Amino acid sequence: MKPYKIGMYGGKFLPFHKGHRYCVENAAMECETVYVILFWGGADEELILEEHPEEYLSVEERIRQMYKICEDAGKYAKIIPALIDIRELRTPDGKEDWEAETPLVRDLLGYQLDAVYSSEESYGDYFSHAYPEAVHRLVDVKRIHYPISGTEIRNMKEEEQRAKWIIR
Repeated sequence: MKPYKIGMYGGKFLPFHKGHRYCVENAAMECETVYVILFWGGADEELILEEHPEEYLSVEERIRQMYKICEDAGKYAKIIPALIDIRELRTPDGKEDWEAETPLVRDLLGYQLDAVYSSEESYGDYFSHAYPEAVHRLVDVKRIHYPISGTEIRNMKEEEQRAKWIIR
């Protein structure tokens, strides 16, 4: 029996990379069901896409990447991919509003949430406020297994370098 019934892992995934896959697989090993949520349409995403118009960052490509990761992790647990459009939820200054997004996540998950997964310790306060019933499960915080970030991938000059990390 697994320690958690329902888990959630979400992000903008610009792009989905091997570190994200590692986190989804960890969640799948610990949960009976894992929701993988792609939040798209934020102002920071628009800025990134202006600076880095590469095809692997498009929402369509990230959806494809998400389904690939979910399919692969499906051997460990039931994996449910989901999309949340956050374009209408921005703060007046255009920034992403996590508080406004929380009800959409709740609509998707209900209150059946046992664990929220991330690699960021700084998300802990928000998660404990938004999902008080769930434990924040940190995965590879020090980036030991996959020493990479989306920012580092976007800044790589050579496609061959990026291809090493991106889910295809």
